[in-house]
Formats: sequence, structure tokens, C-alpha cells
Amino acid sequence: QVQLVASGGGLVQAGDSLRLSCAASGRTSSRYFMGWVRQAPGKEREFVAAINQSGGSPSYADSVKGRFTISRDNAKNMLYLQMNNLKPEDTAVYSCATDFDSSKRLFKYWGQGTQVTVSS
Repeated sequence: QVQLVASGGGLVQAGDSLRLSCAASGRTSSRYFMGWVRQAPGKEREFVAAINQSGGSPSYADSVKGRFTISRDNAKNMLYLQMNNLKPEDTAVYSCATDFDSSKRLFKYWGQGTQVTVSS
């Protein structure tokens, strides 16, 4: 069983940047796609970004494309999300995720999240 713990969230103003980190443990995370999902109050959890096992082929939700960058460091079992030019609509709990169904662009497992709040 994998454990995923996200950190790095906070309260920022529109236009600011944040870098989220995720520590993975419990299994060899480098064998799996990983990514980020988010859930805003009153809304369903949604896909944000994904990256393949070797750190290539990143994919993004249209709403964050060009502003967010996903990366991973397999030697450290870490996943990152650099978020630039944040907007109020980015406010959500962000969780790192694994077990990716690429046909549906859906992660099947996610861990403890971190709150990101963007004020206007």
C-alpha cells in the first residue's frame, strides 16, 4: 500500500506562486504514473496534472495548462507541482495521486491533501 503526503499549500494572492511537494512511501513509486488532483468546496475532485514513470509526458487540465508544471524525483520518491500565476479559482485541497487510468484521465488513489487558497 502506498502512502502519499502532500505539503506546501497556503494562502496567497492572485498572481502569486506556490510549489507543492508530495512524499511517497510504501511501494516503489517510480513504477507508476503519478499526478495531482484537487477538490474545491462543493465541487467534485478533478484532475490537475499527471506525469509518467520516468518523469516525462506531462499532461495538464486545460484550466492550469501554461501555469502549472509537474515534476518528480524518483531518487527521493517525491512529486512536485509548481503553480504560477495563481487565480482564485485555483482554491482547493490539492492531493497527490497514483494508479492512473489514462483512458479516463482519472486517478484511482490519492493521499492526504494540502489546502491552497488564492485571494483576489
